[in-house]
Amino acid sequence: LRGAGGFGQEPRGDTTEGALGEAEGRGPGQGVAELWRGDSCGGRGEGSAEDGGHCPCPRGPAPGARAGSPGSRGGGGSTTPDYGEKRLPQALIIGVKKGGTRALLEAIRAHPDVRAVGTEPHFFDRNYEKGLEWYRNVMPKTLDGQITMEKTPSYFVTNEAPRRIHSMAKDTKLIVVVRNPVTRAISDYTQTLSKKPEIPTFEVLAFKNRTLGLIDASWSAIRIGIYALHLENWLQYFPLSQILFVSGERLITDPAGEMAKVQDFLGLKRIVTEKHFYFNKTKGFPCLKKPEDSSAPRCLGKSKGRTHPKIDPDVIHRLRKFYKPFNVMFYQMTGQDFQWEQEESDK
Repeated sequence: LRGAGGFGQEPRGDTTEGALGEAEGRGPGQGVAELWRGDSCGGRGEGSAEDGGHCPCPRGPAPGARAGSPGSRGGGGSTTPDYGEKRLPQALIIGVKKGGTRALLEAIRAHPDVRAVGTEPHFFDRNYEKGLEWYRNVMPKTLDGQITMEKTPSYFVTNEAPRRIHSMAKDTKLIVVVRNPVTRAISDYTQTLSKKPEIPTFEVLAFKNRTLGLIDASWSAIRIGIYALHLENWLQYFPLSQILFVSGERLITDPAGEMAKVQDFLGLKRIVTEKHFYFNKTKGFPCLKKPEDSSAPRCLGKSKGRTHPKIDPDVIHRLRKFYKPFNVMFYQMTGQDFQWEQEESDK
């Protein structure tokens, strides 16, 4: 589980490949609550889960927002705050933590028709009481035809976020970066460990009872990866057509391919292409560059791409079994197979 993250984003495990057979007995979106309330954190049966005022919709690029225009990120590569106006975002990167959201944000910001906040505003989870005008003022200025964006990965797991975002603008486009939940949990722990080296081991935190093999799904590092559970909340307010799921694994192996999907989803011309990426063999992940630049590619900071601690293989196995039914349900709900189970079947 030693690996590197997209553009220096986070440690990654090996990219998983393969196909998932159709899960039995459930239609898309059915049974998440039942699975969650059932044996997923309880019994130890064979194969049970525990063992294991807003802007319109984003528009296409406008001539005035092309590379080199005032206030654009294109051309000279600088922003001019005297042009344009501050608008509420039309698109949000809502999750997930340690999935590759920073890598995605930096890549999409290379597009001349996108302006995004560099820091995480945390409006819909921590700062909502400050009001929409506060939120609008956090945003960069944009010209007509440019899209305003922000990313706060904790939105995806915040119960109130879907309702609050829908209240702001029901046509908001949402982007979720997901990765293998086992690798994501270990990456999450690794980040915390770097700040608090005195915390217990991953193995201790992951279990309610190690002897019985009971996974502690109340630990945020574990719970965030139960994607189907969180997605149900979002689907009460937004249709699936307004949510794009980006593979954190493919964001490393094929960043241009994933960015093509993102640009299509946002109604943008495909300007961020393979010319924007350079694979750094030393770091083990792609770095971002501007195709017209001769300068060295820009990778994210040293805090990204930390080496994972060695985790007991039995713990990895139990976590995979715990997540598998939730992963299958997530595939059904989204209509996408992220192939996270292939890693287990290859062994």
